[in-house]
Amino acid sequence: MFLISYVLYHFTTPEAKYGGEGTIRVVYFFFLITHVILAGLILPFILFTFTRAYTGQFERHKKMARWVFPLWLYVALTGPICYLMLRPYYPT
Repeated sequence: MFLISYVLYHFTTPEAKYGGEGTIRVVYFFFLITHVILAGLILPFILFTFTRAYTGQFERHKKMARWVFPLWLYVALTGPICYLMLRPYYPT
């Protein structure tokens, strides 16, 4: 649901360009690029991990969740971080 609302929002809203300079610009783009790549890659693994828990395959779930959870957490944190770093540059 979030992905659909995010895509619809960005199709209907003017683009905001990041205006930071120097090191903070590098940090922003590092977070943004890694967030986008991992968000695209992690979704199937999240669904597999959930399915394994839902179907009672707890050992397989735990084995997979050990590495899926930290990646998901990174994606979940870098999304709002990127938003907050970009927020001052949105058109008013």
